[in-house]
Amino acid sequence: MPILHSVIHKIDKKPDGTPAALHLAAAEQVDSSARDELMQQLNESYNATTGKAWGFFHHESGAHPFSGWLAKYLAGGFDFFNFSVIAASHLTKRMEESNLTTGGHALFCHYQQGLTDYLTIALVQETEAIAMTEDLHLKAVKRLDLDRIRLVARINISEWKNNPQSKQYISFLKGKQGRKLNDYFRDFIGCQEGIDGPGETRTLLKAFSDFVESEDLPEESAREKKLNFVEFASITGKLGEPIKLEELSAVIDEDRPKAFYDFIRNNDYGLSPEIPADKRTLNQFRRFTGRAEGMSISFEAHLLGDKIEFDEAGGTLTLRGLPTQLTEQLKRAAA
Repeated sequence: MPILHSVIHKIDKKPDGTPAALHLAAAEQVDSSARDELMQQLNESYNATTGKAWGFFHHESGAHPFSGWLAKYLAGGFDFFNFSVIAASHLTKRMEESNLTTGGHALFCHYQQGLTDYLTIALVQETEAIAMTEDLHLKAVKRLDLDRIRLVARINISEWKNNPQSKQYISFLKGKQGRKLNDYFRDFIGCQEGIDGPGETRTLLKAFSDFVESEDLPEESAREKKLNFVEFASITGKLGEPIKLEELSAVIDEDRPKAFYDFIRNNDYGLSPEIPADKRTLNQFRRFTGRAEGMSISFEAHLLGDKIEFDEAGGTLTLRGLPTQLTEQLKRAAA
């Protein structure tokens, strides 16, 4: 993951209503293992976070100037540091107007992953940690809290430049910190929501289930295709990439790599060629879970109809092949 440019500024804003203050970095972050590790952890944390949305830029205007500054930087109109200063100043202004946040470290990073250019913008908070000094004394220190990212967005620069009609080249967190807080950060970027990730994912899962049913496959073959589907979706999700339907189709059936893709197109599911898969929706497809009155049940979806049978009328589950440990516990309880 080569990092081309990285800058971190700091915005102080107290909850007591005092004006927000921007503290600018003196220069870009220097090339170092610490910088690379920071971005690696930030990316991994963001990729693993559920509740993302996808969108695209509003037309550049006085209300939404960010895309214009980004385009000017990419065209060589000014360098990355100056771009970050202008953007951080705008973020500080929007923060002051919204009065919804307590500030943080404004991180701007332009990097490459494979052949794709990305820009990540994040507002990262500090948290206290305990470190050991060389004299073996404990010392309280502050560190960037990458485990709980408050506000972050990632722009696929390559997609924006090469496919400006796309509606999913920006991803951002949605809903975890409250709608107004997320809206202010999204408005700072000038982003409007374009693709419904959970909805698209549900439609994709429905299309897959319909495809398996239409093929009238043996149970073992259907289970294998489902496992391939889930594994492919999980890997692309961890990389922070969308599911490309043609690639997914080839993974599902190597002998007929276009079969699932053609099925989707011929049945008009209305899916985009690339789906920003929603992790939470995929997890529900992979497992069934439930808990009530001291009872907790969780099992992988492919076991339904095999080792587990559901009687809808009676509201019961029949289990076969119980774990040995559970069987022994039940025997001792019955003795």
